[in-house]
Amino acid sequence: MTSSELWTRATADRYDAEEAENSSHAALEPALTFLAELAGDGRALEFAIGTGRVGVPLRERGVPVAGIELSEPMAAVLRGKADEDALPVTIGDMATTVVPGEFTLVYLVYNTISNLLTQDEQVECFRNAARHLAPGGRFVIELGVPPLRFLPPGQAAVPFDVSDRHLGFDTFDLVEQLLVSHHFTREGEDGHYRRGASRHRYAWPAELDLMARIAGLELEQRVADWDGSPFTDDSAKHISVWRKPA
Repeated sequence: MTSSELWTRATADRYDAEEAENSSHAALEPALTFLAELAGDGRALEFAIGTGRVGVPLRERGVPVAGIELSEPMAAVLRGKADEDALPVTIGDMATTVVPGEFTLVYLVYNTISNLLTQDEQVECFRNAARHLAPGGRFVIELGVPPLRFLPPGQAAVPFDVSDRHLGFDTFDLVEQLLVSHHFTREGEDGHYRRGASRHRYAWPAELDLMARIAGLELEQRVADWDGSPFTDDSAKHISVWRKPA
C-alpha cells in the first residue's frame, strides 16, 4: 500500500456528479484526441482510472484501455459503465501494481501523481510506467504547476475556486513539499456546507523530468493543455510526455 489516501464509497458515489463539467464532451474531447493519437494502434493503461471519466470514452474511441485503481468503490462505479472484458481494471496502487502485457501509452491525469505523498513513491510510479511500456511507448502526466508565487510571505493559503457552491483553497508545507486542498461545498439550499480535505505532494516539471530519467524515459514534449498550447512561465498546469527509447 502506498501513502495515497483511499477514496471511500461516499466519495465514489458523488464523484461523477461533482465532476460533470469536467466530464462533458467539450471538456474531454481535446484530452481524448491527444491520448488516442499517442496510443495509435496499441493499448493504453490508465493509472488511477477512478470511475472511468477518461478511460471509458477513450475505450469507446476504439483504444483498448486497461486500468489500475486503488479504491475499490471507485472501480465499482466504473463497472456500471464497462464490464471487465471491455475495460479490465486491477485493484492496486499505481507505484507497484503490475498488469499483464505491454502498452504503447500509460497515462495519469488530473494531478493524480500528487496523491503519492513521497518523492520515492513518485519515482516508483515513473518506473512502473516504464515497466509497462513497449519500446517507443509514452508516459503522459497532467499536473498543475505549484502556485507558490501567489503565496506572499506570511500567507498560508492560495484559493483556487471561489463560487456560489464551492470554496476551495490550498495550504502549503514548503519544507515537506506538501499541500492540503480544502473544499467547502454547499449542499442543498439550507446553507449547509460539506467540508473535505485531501493531501498532495506537489512537484515541479523539472523534478518530474529527473524522475523520468531515473526510470529510463526521455522528455518528448510539454504543453500547457490538451489542446497543445505552448507551456510558458504563466501556465497553470502542464501536459508532459516522456518516451521509452526504442
